[in-house]
Amino acid sequence: MAAPKIAHAAYQGPNVLKDIFYGISMGLAAGFLWKIHHWNVQRKTKEFYEMLDRGEISVVVEDE
Repeated sequence: MAAPKIAHAAYQGPNVLKDIFYGISMGLAAGFLWKIHHWNVQRKTKEFYEMLDRGEISVVVEDE
């Protein structure tokens, strides 16, 4: 009695275009997250120096 043929997924090797697409997508996502982080740090630094210029804060410890 012959066994029924079962369709198996055959490994066809790496899909270069798919791998390139995944790499570019992950690179863009990581770059975007890094850029958001950079904007946040830049905003905090700008706020610090604006407060320093307005005299709201000081980096010198006042003597009592």
